[in-house]
Amino acid sequence: MLPAAHHTTRWIADLGLPPLPREELERCSELSQQIRQQITAAGGQISFCHYMEQALYAPTLGYYTGGKQKLGNSGDFITAPELSPLFGRCLARPCAEALTASGGDTILEFGAGSGRLAVDLLRELEQLGQPPKNYWILDISPDLRQLQRQTIARELPAWQSRIRWLDHLPAKLNGVILANEVVDAMPVHRFRIHQGSSQEAFIGWESRPDGGAFTLHWQPSALTPEIEALGLELADGYSSERNLLADAWIHELATHLQRGLILLIDYGYTRSEYYHPERSSGTLLCHFRHHAHPDPLLLPGLQDITAHVDFTALANSAHAAGLEVAGYTTQGNFLLNCGLDQLLHPLLQGSSDTLLEPIQQVKRLTLPTQMGERFKVLALSRGLAHPPSGFQRHDQRHRL
Repeated sequence: MLPAAHHTTRWIADLGLPPLPREELERCSELSQQIRQQITAAGGQISFCHYMEQALYAPTLGYYTGGKQKLGNSGDFITAPELSPLFGRCLARPCAEALTASGGDTILEFGAGSGRLAVDLLRELEQLGQPPKNYWILDISPDLRQLQRQTIARELPAWQSRIRWLDHLPAKLNGVILANEVVDAMPVHRFRIHQGSSQEAFIGWESRPDGGAFTLHWQPSALTPEIEALGLELADGYSSERNLLADAWIHELATHLQRGLILLIDYGYTRSEYYHPERSSGTLLCHFRHHAHPDPLLLPGLQDITAHVDFTALANSAHAAGLEVAGYTTQGNFLLNCGLDQLLHPLLQGSSDTLLEPIQQVKRLTLPTQMGERFKVLALSRGLAHPPSGFQRHDQRHRL
């Protein structure tokens, strides 16, 4: 039975949303049963990190591995590449520079969504006369891989034979690695400070007349060294997240990148902002049909679960792995530094009927109240003599 089915039904109705289709209810129920079995096998509880991993990535049933529509107006959220082709066109500038400077011929994109970024980026690189020899996509979602193939076949058919889908990182890579809204979807550990010590969140199961529900409770944490390593004084009752998978991922990228550029684009903060005293409940958010809410135990497999990115942690991991932190700024600054205004200008020469859409798109990408400040761009590099485009003005590395 769907966890807390009656509560979930009321919650969806209160939002004014249509009820869940039967096939989604069944998939959610099946995943819930699998997680319950794992809880039982583990002695009655699993870490929140393990629960989040299952909810998002359990084979065929998780949010990213099942067949649920995720992107666009009919999905749960919209990413920058879906919002405007100008986003991918701006990324073409630093990518072209890095390909030339590294002597590389490959762009590798993590989590390529619908394939929209690949299409817009490759079109602009062709216009610049600097297309890569190879474009590789590493995405664990089977349905998104299929959507990417359809998008590329429809809009960039000449590239079908030159784009490869990978299951793991290549042994060596010279060129560019892109990851737009990837780190925020990595499972995180949740912790809190209780009577001066750190505790970790665990997930259990409580049987009820309505079928039961997942429950969150706190236990003494093995994460204490990781929390202490943050170097912060956190008040009693303070709770937040720690993304240990991101640290390991950065080290893995560094192992495989011989020479070139890594661009990480995501919503997040520097460490002092992330663990600010006023952010005392952490940053965890769930997204369901364009509604954000804080309850990760609802609708496992049917809603996105995310946490903001600690960019200081990524920068520290990169430094420890031998990479250079080549730039850090807001998405708004990055896009403007990459020539967004010049790319927009020709679009404003048409009739008044065609002006509104690109203007609204640019506002959403750049305004501080929209994506412009919430999203940040971190550039990591190896073997490049000069910083990439995107950070000429308002480089904020000193804040990391």
